[in-house]
Amino acid sequence: MPQILTVLGARPQFIKAAPVSRAFAEAGIDEAIVHTGQHFDEGMSDVFFEELEIPKPSFNLGIHGGGHGAMTGAMLQALEPLMESKRPDWVLVYGDTNSTLAGALVASKLHIPVAHVEAGLRSFNRRMPEEQNRILTDHLADVLFTPTDTATARLREEGIPDECIHQVGDVMYDAALYYGRLADARSDVLSRYSLTAGDYVLATVHRAENTDDPERLRSIMEGLDEVAQQDMAVVLPLHPRTRVACERYGIQPRYTQFIDPVGYLDMVALERHAAVIATDSGGVQKEAYFHGVPCVTLRDETEWVELVEMGWNRLLSSRFELRDALLAQVGVAGSKGAPYGDGSTAQQVAEYLLKSALRKACDLAP
Repeated sequence: MPQILTVLGARPQFIKAAPVSRAFAEAGIDEAIVHTGQHFDEGMSDVFFEELEIPKPSFNLGIHGGGHGAMTGAMLQALEPLMESKRPDWVLVYGDTNSTLAGALVASKLHIPVAHVEAGLRSFNRRMPEEQNRILTDHLADVLFTPTDTATARLREEGIPDECIHQVGDVMYDAALYYGRLADARSDVLSRYSLTAGDYVLATVHRAENTDDPERLRSIMEGLDEVAQQDMAVVLPLHPRTRVACERYGIQPRYTQFIDPVGYLDMVALERHAAVIATDSGGVQKEAYFHGVPCVTLRDETEWVELVEMGWNRLLSSRFELRDALLAQVGVAGSKGAPYGDGSTAQQVAEYLLKSALRKACDLAP
């Protein structure tokens, strides 16, 4: 039976991995999940794993906090003996966290094949640690599962051989299809916060480029507050980093509804029924599209250029036009297409890794 060691470090990565883990189980692949602990999240309780049908990690390294170097170094130190003892057929990593890079680097040095899901994304902003992580991981990986035509083209431009690149679509689309149905059946978040479907703005703000810039954060919050006062309700599940920054800078919106971070199914329900979404999250941009909701991205660039080109997403390069941008985007439906595949990404990843492991076993047989 093929063995996969999956390295994850944050709740969004567990959600991305969930469809693939289900596909592994169906294909008879033995998967061990390692949680580095990079993002300590009290919401990742037993209920989280049970509700979303996600396998609990086999190993939890408990590494979080500290600077990028200290965190990544601690992960390298902890992952090396684990991978040496397990010697899996593949090490699988997702996305662009420090955990992604650490998993790929240790496996590569131990000559264990590395598979990277969500390969080929580029923001072309090297100040983002995520950009550094994804570039390095792509150039360490043995197989690169890309979500889009653009991602595939980027890797070819960087000299990655075609035989290493496999365009499979976006695993987040698999997750959106599966969890969208669960959210509608199980979440009561709209009634809890007195929200009317199709008549509110969902906002998320957490990136350092926004939270660490007092002028930028203040203008975002003032723009949201204008909408909440004059146009429609605004609900903002408040990231701990954003809460601290607002307190530090004395930012106290009067009309925007700050709520505590919500569970994943509640978040999906909020996304599905919003009139428009304002976010600096890469994942939420895509989820907005998957649920047919227009989006304004509170950044100067995005990895998901297809959504801008199709008209579903609008970048807000000016920090002072948020209200106008949000209202202009309400009701916008971009062009149709399938830039992120057909929802079979997890099955394609499982099939590829299974066939590869079986071929390797045949080659080693006496």
